[in-house]
Formats: sequence, structure tokens, C-alpha cells
Amino acid sequence: MLQIMIPEREFFDERTGEFITIKQQELQLEHSLISLSRWESKWKKPFLIQSGKDGSHSLQEIQDYIRCMSLNQNVDPVVFQTLGPDVIKQVEAYIGDPHTATTIVDRRPNRSAGRGETITSELIYYWMVAHDIPFECQKWHLNRLLTLIKICNIKNIPAEKMSKQSIFAQNRSLNAQRRAALHSKG
Repeated sequence: MLQIMIPEREFFDERTGEFITIKQQELQLEHSLISLSRWESKWKKPFLIQSGKDGSHSLQEIQDYIRCMSLNQNVDPVVFQTLGPDVIKQVEAYIGDPHTATTIVDRRPNRSAGRGETITSELIYYWMVAHDIPFECQKWHLNRLLTLIKICNIKNIPAEKMSKQSIFAQNRSLNAQRRAALHSKG
């Protein structure tokens, strides 16, 4: 969870011609599948943009995603509309953090980074159901949940069968190691 202190401030609303005061408050934010789902249900487009694909979010969309991330109740919408670039950078850094010690290295040859599939909240929910991941995990940091899904995918891939040549080579190597360790000739 990211906690951000919003200082008290006053600004002039040009639309209404009035001064507005925002009281000091602490925002508690969580980048989770729930937040993603809320945002996508409002904007009707995927929030996660795959690298290499053209597209970005407007300032209004980013501010609204931060609103969707909020765990606080009854926050004045003006607070989210007036967030400064420093707060947005803080939130973006939090969203980009993996929130796990796990790193995944795919050593399989000829594997592209992704299938070009558009990732939406519904697809992530499908992956959770397919891997029997409990729905409590929808409250986890989204990057941590996606890492768990990747691990489930990797662990569910059947092991590739070794060729006879590979088996023979492996056995020769093991026998040589054992002979060396036991100081034996055979």
C-alpha cells in the first residue's frame, strides 16, 4: 500500500469563480486487480498498455486511476483532479515496483515476450480461475499477482523429453563425476 500525505491548500476554480480549500489528508492507495477493474469499467479500455504498442493515458485518466486505487472513503474528487506531478511520479513508481523477490527468466528458445494479447481485468480473473488462485489475491499489488500467474504458467508446462543422445551424455557426465569422487575406474 502506498500512503501519500496531501497537504492543505487553497486554489481558485475558474469555472465557478470560487476559492476551494482542500484539507490535509492521507491517501491510502493500492494498485490491485480491483483498482484495475474499477478503472476499466468506467473508461471501457484496457489500462495495462503493453510495451511496443502505441498508447498512453491522459492526465485525467491517470488521476482517475489514482482515484480507483484509493482505499479511503468519501474523498473529495477535487483532491484527485489537483494532484501534482510529484505525486503522480510517486504513484507511477509504486505501480512499476514488482513487490516481489521473484524474478522470472524464460530460457526457452524462440519465445516472444508476449502473445500480443490485450490484458484486461477479465483476462486476469480468468487466469486466476484457471490456476485456482483464490480471489483474495485480487487485493494484492497487481505486479505480484501477475508474477504468481506467470509462475503457475511455467510450473504447468510439461517437461520436455530428452533425446537419447542427451540422456547418454548426461549419464556419461554423472558416471565420470562419481568415478572421480569415489576414485574408482568403473
